Amino acid sequence: MSKRKINIPLIFHIISVVMVFESLFILAAILISLLYHETITIQLIKSFLAVFGLGVGLNLLTRKQHKVEPTLKESILIVALSWFVLGTFGTFPYLFTHSIPTFTNAFFESISGFTTTGSSILTDIEALPKSILFWRAETHWIGGMGVIVLVVAIMPFLKINGIQLFNSETSNVADEKITTRIRYVARNLWLVYVGLTAIEVVFLLFGHMPLFDSVCHSFATIATGGFSTKNSSIGGYSPYIQYVVTIFMLLSGINFSLHVLLLKGKGRHAIKNEELKMYLAIILFVGFAITFLLFFKSNLGFEEAFRSAFFQVVSILTATGFATANYSNWPEQAIGLIALLMLIGASAGSTGGGVKVIRHLIALKKLKQRFRNMVSPNAIWPIRYNGRPIAQNHVARIMAFIITYYLIVIAGTFVMMAFGQSPSTSFGAVATSMAGIGPGFGRVGPADNFFFLPAGAKYFLTFLMILGRLEIYAVIILFTRSFWRD
Repeated sequence: MSKRKINIPLIFHIISVVMVFESLFILAAILISLLYHETITIQLIKSFLAVFGLGVGLNLLTRKQHKVEPTLKESILIVALSWFVLGTFGTFPYLFTHSIPTFTNAFFESISGFTTTGSSILTDIEALPKSILFWRAETHWIGGMGVIVLVVAIMPFLKINGIQLFNSETSNVADEKITTRIRYVARNLWLVYVGLTAIEVVFLLFGHMPLFDSVCHSFATIATGGFSTKNSSIGGYSPYIQYVVTIFMLLSGINFSLHVLLLKGKGRHAIKNEELKMYLAIILFVGFAITFLLFFKSNLGFEEAFRSAFFQVVSILTATGFATANYSNWPEQAIGLIALLMLIGASAGSTGGGVKVIRHLIALKKLKQRFRNMVSPNAIWPIRYNGRPIAQNHVARIMAFIITYYLIVIAGTFVMMAFGQSPSTSFGAVATSMAGIGPGFGRVGPADNFFFLPAGAKYFLTFLMILGRLEIYAVIILFTRSFWRD
């Protein structure tokens, strides 16, 4: 940590840029409202002016900070506060249009969108104006890659390098972490992000999905968010659509730096990635296991069982949260596998949430090393990832993260039970909020929503959404005395 005193004006200056970016996305919702001749256009314009005006005003008040590079402390604060700011001002389109009339529910929906959790308090999604549905999808798309990465991509205009911001926002557990030419890396990631979104739109259009729905579902898929424009999610669409969404969810759960490598013609190096291999192995193993469970125990045809199993497996593992079936009614063994997937998560460097595959992979390597040492105490068995040895202190940090994550899930489950929820509902709500999945178990399963929860429980879950989105430590460290000590 830097010994420099925390520069509060600098923090507000960069947050003001985030606010201005957020307001520009509200403009897109206004255009949708005008296109469909909705009666809420004026209210959306007011919400835009409010966010844009506050962002520009704050930027002008702190303009002297535009050439200052943030320290690590300041970067952690900027990233953490940005998500609260995004969520708070993201309520404006909901509140100004009365689409979601209460702040508590609007804040839950907004945070759930920006963190790409996809949990919802809405009981009739199709009753909302299209502009609001588009705004919900946009919140996913903004939050999917991380608005800070977007800001870093345009840092040359701010005269800031931005490496601390980038490393605070993105996962640092993979060996593909890039610490040079950071602005170009951010741009490449966003090019892949935009490219995948555009390609999925085209494929969905081939399946006769309307353009509006294609764009909204592509935003939610590539961001691994899960907000749909339909009450039945993807379940009401054709098998072709379901297969397309499955494939793009799978692609979005892969480390985006591997996509960049493919574009650079380094596909052989990307394919050898150990995390990718384990990620695909989990999908294949659990997908086929649930396929046979559904085929033999639920009287489904093989194709339907295969499609339903793999859709839900990919959706849960990547933390997208789309649904084509109510897995709460599946055989108990299948439900157990779904619960396990909730705790695994997608790949590091992807838009997906959870503990991440790479951490579990290294934990398994550590366990294997431990067993080898029991057999041969004097032998040295280094832990390697992609052929490179991993330092023991790095392995220790990964193990600590996994333990901390699971302890928070357990503690959070008891907190939700204190709010009067059943154990299954409590665990489902906490696990899905931490991993950014969307549906859980019990009363928050894929056929239900979060509307019935008391206000305190909703605020607690929104905190967990941000905690999980920022990989725990960036939030927890804010509550330590040493962080604030000069």
